[in-house]
Amino acid sequence: MLDWLSVDGKKLLATRILRTFAYGYLAVVLGLYLDRLGMSPIEIGLVFTAAIAGSAVMTVFWSIVADRYGRRRTVATMAVLMAIGGLIFAVTSGFWLLLVGAFTGTISATSSEVGVFQTVEQAVLPQTAPNERRTWLFAIYNTAANFAGALGSLAAASVGFFASQGLAGADAYRPLFALYGLIGLANLAIFVTLSDRVELARVEGERRFIGIHRSAGTVAKLAGLFGLDAFAGGFVVPSVVAYWFYLRWGFDPGTLAGIFFWVGILSGLSLLAAGWLAERIGLLNTMVFTHLPSQIALVLIPLAPTAWLAVALYLARMSVSQMDVPTRQSYTMAVVDPDERTATAGLTNVARTTATAVSPTFAGMAFGAAALGLPFFIAAALKIVYDVTIYFTFRNVHPPEERARQEARRVAAAAKTTTT
Repeated sequence: MLDWLSVDGKKLLATRILRTFAYGYLAVVLGLYLDRLGMSPIEIGLVFTAAIAGSAVMTVFWSIVADRYGRRRTVATMAVLMAIGGLIFAVTSGFWLLLVGAFTGTISATSSEVGVFQTVEQAVLPQTAPNERRTWLFAIYNTAANFAGALGSLAAASVGFFASQGLAGADAYRPLFALYGLIGLANLAIFVTLSDRVELARVEGERRFIGIHRSAGTVAKLAGLFGLDAFAGGFVVPSVVAYWFYLRWGFDPGTLAGIFFWVGILSGLSLLAAGWLAERIGLLNTMVFTHLPSQIALVLIPLAPTAWLAVALYLARMSVSQMDVPTRQSYTMAVVDPDERTATAGLTNVARTTATAVSPTFAGMAFGAAALGLPFFIAAALKIVYDVTIYFTFRNVHPPEERARQEARRVAAAAKTTTT
C-alpha cells in the first residue's frame, strides 16, 4: 500500500495523524474548558487569537531558517514545544499563563494543521513521491488527518467519563491536555528518525534571504489572497463554531463530539474527491468551484430556526469547504521552483495564520454583544471575494502536469486533424 511513497513520506503521514487526532478534540473542548475556568467570551477569543498568532510568529521565524537549521531539527523542536504547551494547559488556570502557553506551545484552535509542522511537511512531501502523484499525496495527507481529527472529536466525549470519575468542572478537561503533550512527544520520537533525504538538496547559485527568487510575484499574490481567505475563516474556526453551538443551542461536549466527528469524516471524504476532480478540471477550478457553494450554507447556519437544521447546514458546508486544501497546497508547490518550496510554504502559511489570528477576537466580541450570527455573515462575504479574485488572478497559471496534459491534447488533436 502506498508503495510509491517513500519511508519518510509515510512517517510524515503518521505524525500528521497523531497531531490532528489531538487537534480534533482540542477544537471541541478548548472554548468550553476556558469557559469552565470562568473566562469571558472576549478572553476566550483572545486565547484563540494567541494560539493562532503564536503559530504565525513561529512560522515566520522557521520558514526563514528551517532549511539552514535543518527541516528535521525544526519539526523536532516544535514537537517539544507542543509537549510543553499541553503541559501548561493541563496544570494551570490563570488567564495570562494560558495566553502565553497558547502563544508559545503550538496549541491549535482550528482542528486543522497550522504553522511550522505544515510548512516543513508541505515542502518535504513533494520529494517523497513522483510528480504525477503529488496532488493525490496531498489529498491522502489531508484525508488521513481529517479522519484522525474526526476520531479526536469523538474523544472529546471522554470529558463525561472523567467527570464520572470525580473530576469536577474544568478538571474534567485537563487529562485531554496532558494527552496533547504526550502526542507532542510521540511526534518528536518519529521526527528524529527521518532520513537526511528530507533536507533541502544543495542548489548552485545565489540564495535569497527568504529563499524565493523567480516566483516572488506569484508568491506575494498567493500569500495576500490566502490571507484574505484565512481572515474570513478565522471568524468560523471549529473552536469558535463549537463555542457558538454551546452558546446558541446549549450543546454539551458529548453532542459536540458527535457533530465534529461527522465533520471530520465528511470533509475527509471530500478531500479524496478533490484529488479525483483536480485531475479532470484542474487544481484552480477545483479550489474555486467547490469553495463557493459552501459559503451559501455558511450564511444560512445562524439563520436556522432549529438546532438540527443548523447542524445539518454546518455538515453540508464542511462536506465541500475543505476540498480546496490539498489542491491549494499542491498548486502552490507546483508553481514555484523546488528550492523555493520551504519559504513559499512558510510565507503563504504565515499569511494564513496571521490573518486567522485576528478574527477570533472579533468573533468573541460579537458573541459578547449577543450578535451570534455576525461572524458567519462576515466570513461568507469575504470568502466569496477571495474565490472570485483568485480565479481571475491565476486562471492562466498552470502547474507542470496540467501544461503537459494540455500539450498532449493539442498534439493528439493535431495528429487527428492531419490523419483526416
